[in-house]
Amino acid sequence: MFARLHGELLGALYHLLGNMEDARDALQDSFIKCWRNQDKLPEIENVRAWIFRIAINTGRDHRESAWRRKRQHLASEEETVVSPHASPEKKVEQAEQIDRMRLAVMELRDEEREVFLLRQNGDMTYDEIAVALDIPSGTVKTRMRMALEKLRTILAPTKADAPH
Repeated sequence: MFARLHGELLGALYHLLGNMEDARDALQDSFIKCWRNQDKLPEIENVRAWIFRIAINTGRDHRESAWRRKRQHLASEEETVVSPHASPEKKVEQAEQIDRMRLAVMELRDEEREVFLLRQNGDMTYDEIAVALDIPSGTVKTRMRMALEKLRTILAPTKADAPH
């Protein structure tokens, strides 16, 4: 199950932590925690949500850890997803849009970012997110609504973006 969720977990942790190196470290630590607690699996109703809860909590620990780097860097260019068939101008435009979105997500409050990323990258339902974060479904919906409102505001075109 952990292997099937690898990409989703890594994506959520990447957006939570801001760089791929920390995300990979947190993912590895999450795997170890899941492995050590595998005896609890028969008691767990939603294994997917349980794994995401462990990963998100591990990500939080990494983010707050004194060992964590002071400055976060966005993904390196080789980790940015841009269409290989696009023209050079389109590739630059796509990379700029991805960076803009990544920066906008990083401006969300931690609680909003976690819900947003689990919904978008983790493809989880509100109920699964509620279980994973150990919060009520209503709180998940409120945080998601707030995140979307903030992202719309942050990403809204400005006068400088308008064609001349």
